[in-house]
Amino acid sequence: MNGREMPVTVDVASLLAVENVSLSFGGVKALSDVSFDIRRGEIRAIIGPNGAGKTSMLNCINGFYHPTQGSITFNGERRRRMRPSAAAAGGIARTFQNVALFKGMSTLDNIMTGRSLKMHSGFFWQLLRHGPALKEETAHRRVVEDIIDFLEIQHIRRIPVGKLPYGLQKRVELGRALAMEPQLLLLDEPMAGMNLEEKEDMSRFILDVNQHFGTTIALIEHDMGVVMDLSDRVVVLEYGRKIADGTPQEVKRDERVVAAYLGLAHEGDQA
Repeated sequence: MNGREMPVTVDVASLLAVENVSLSFGGVKALSDVSFDIRRGEIRAIIGPNGAGKTSMLNCINGFYHPTQGSITFNGERRRRMRPSAAAAGGIARTFQNVALFKGMSTLDNIMTGRSLKMHSGFFWQLLRHGPALKEETAHRRVVEDIIDFLEIQHIRRIPVGKLPYGLQKRVELGRALAMEPQLLLLDEPMAGMNLEEKEDMSRFILDVNQHFGTTIALIEHDMGVVMDLSDRVVVLEYGRKIADGTPQEVKRDERVVAAYLGLAHEGDQA
């Protein structure tokens, strides 16, 4: 079987379950025996100070990293290893801390790249843009135009994204992820580098994605006001270990969280 572990189907109520996951790089442990779940339809925040292992956890979920120990169950299938392409095809989409767009391409074309896994016409027809490929591209373009309308970025649809301000680039990246029609959307610091108005806009769109499309969302965010307002449940990491898990209010009152993270934020350190 090419050395890959076969998925084991399990009966789980959650869309995703992280089970005793550890991740090491040489002698450095990025994650240590972390377990939590993400329920269908919720917004699940993952928080913690710098170096807590938050992005490493997202990288394990979407297959960019492979856990040293433990497993991840998505949609009823438990896997030790998954390739990013398989995760994307299975319904997991991702945005990044640093915007990862094709800067010379327009907003429309960048979002269209999110439809690539859903295109089935052969390369020959796609190259000619004729026959079945043209019909398929027209259908996908309609989906993308609806996303552009949803995100209120009609005015930048033809502009190369490299010329856009940072906040709009983050919105385009969200649009590309939505074009994949994901069941689970992983957002890695979607508010980073934004001013207050941009944060308010992005918060509104995240809520709308969750409520309008029914998309389950896992969110890494340092702005505690955003976390408390948006999330249904919060898991807290510190030095690669889980130290708290619960509703925003429960986590906010946890003494370990106050010491490890919220206390730093109160002192003006949003790291």
